[in-house]
Amino acid sequence: MKCFFLLIAALLYLLPQSVLAEVGDHGLHKQSWFQQSFLELADHVQEASDEGKFLVVLIEQAGCPYCRKLHEVNFKRSEITEYLGEDALVLQLDLWGAREVVGFDGEAMEQRNWIQSQGIHFTLTTLIYILETVSAAKQVFLLPGYLKPFHYLSSLEYVVTGEYKKQSFQRYLQDKFAKLAEQGIDPEMW
Repeated sequence: MKCFFLLIAALLYLLPQSVLAEVGDHGLHKQSWFQQSFLELADHVQEASDEGKFLVVLIEQAGCPYCRKLHEVNFKRSEITEYLGEDALVLQLDLWGAREVVGFDGEAMEQRNWIQSQGIHFTLTTLIYILETVSAAKQVFLLPGYLKPFHYLSSLEYVVTGEYKKQSFQRYLQDKFAKLAEQGIDPEMW
């Protein structure tokens, strides 16, 4: 009986470890599928376009509870990570970072300055870009804050399907809910 309780205690100790997202030396959560780069945004949006993908720029900071939730909840769901893997190239920027980033206009500055130049002052923020014309990136969607997995995946679908050109995200979600209701599906709001 004592061995049984030790086994249960060991499992309870290890369980949260498998759920927690890995944090790098800089205090940001890490994902193996994040693009490792010199942070030259025009090159990245071009690369994404060449691969038939869009560019996702995640703005995070150390200690951000919403960033942690994105990594520990949303990015633990295979339907989201597979969707991102197939349709997006993902970069991570630090709200307070000093690494140099070369913006879409070719101007080099620290991450924190580029982020502020985009009008972003908090985390979590997700920016989605496409290549509109040769060497001209266009921000097509901005996710200010944390979205639960259903809504986060829906936002990615919204961009991939081109619905962002036709209607607001709120309308897209309403239409999606209506279609699911017609099929008798009550979507899990995870």
